[in-house]
Amino acid sequence: MSAPRTRIGSSDLEVYPLSLGGNVFGWTSDDDQSFAVLDAYADAGGNFIDTADGYSHWVPGNHGGESERAIGRWLARRTDRDSFVIATKVSTHPDFKGLAPSNIKAAADASLGRLQVDHLDLYYAHFDDPAIPLADTVGALSELVDAGKVRAIAISNYTPERIDEWFAVTERDGLHRAVALQPHYNLVERDFENGLRERAERFGLGVVPYFALASGFLTGKYRDGVDVDSARAAGAVKYLDDRGRRVLAILDEVAAGHDASVASVALAWLREQPTVVAPIASARTVEQLPALLESVTLRLGADEVAALADASSAEDDAAA
Repeated sequence: MSAPRTRIGSSDLEVYPLSLGGNVFGWTSDDDQSFAVLDAYADAGGNFIDTADGYSHWVPGNHGGESERAIGRWLARRTDRDSFVIATKVSTHPDFKGLAPSNIKAAADASLGRLQVDHLDLYYAHFDDPAIPLADTVGALSELVDAGKVRAIAISNYTPERIDEWFAVTERDGLHRAVALQPHYNLVERDFENGLRERAERFGLGVVPYFALASGFLTGKYRDGVDVDSARAAGAVKYLDDRGRRVLAILDEVAAGHDASVASVALAWLREQPTVVAPIASARTVEQLPALLESVTLRLGADEVAALADASSAEDDAAA
């Protein structure tokens, strides 16, 4: 049985409906752990790996590019590089900050070298750079497609209004269109639905949400009275408020009904949302991977999708 695939926007990129986040590689996962996770993901049919040139410059002793290098070392051990869709990003590496055309070109070459590949499948503008005219940024990214160094370009962390400007420039200058959008989106972070989703629909962008499990909160392991030893604990426990507890209660109920993990239900809910192609989730160890993979085949009922949405609605808090 072949692994499921879904197309990213208007591109020819066909991907597994769960993207493996590479942010932990070279940070909380060493090469042995990273390679084991990557192998297990690939063995399950996964082919969509997400990273960025800046991962993980925030770690003492790291300088950026650690994740790309780990993925590159893993790819070098395999003979099926073209089976994988490798997505990376530009603008946050300490040596390649921002989105000036010269920086984009230099950063792309550096990413190609670290990943040990001759092209990047999906290349994101990681964060908006208001100091650089959008025509310059989009033009430089489009030139990378013309040069064969990038198959498709994409957008991350842009406002709805700036996305409008991006596509106005694209149309005016006859540039290659962006095909994907990577926003912060999950059951407890739903701002994406206020403007960004409409842009994804209007411009035909495949949505690849990051922090799909809210820094681990939506795995269900962060509960009252439970201490979790994790580098991401601070980012997760902030969601343990009345709304977060409400979401966990419904996740528990739905998970029990499917004999599934809480994490898989949270990811399955996200995948059911309009425009979403593949949520991004990371695994530090192989043991964490099955719950993520389970989400690909988990089908929630319409009533379950609605119940989770209702539980996570900020309107409920406002009315309380």
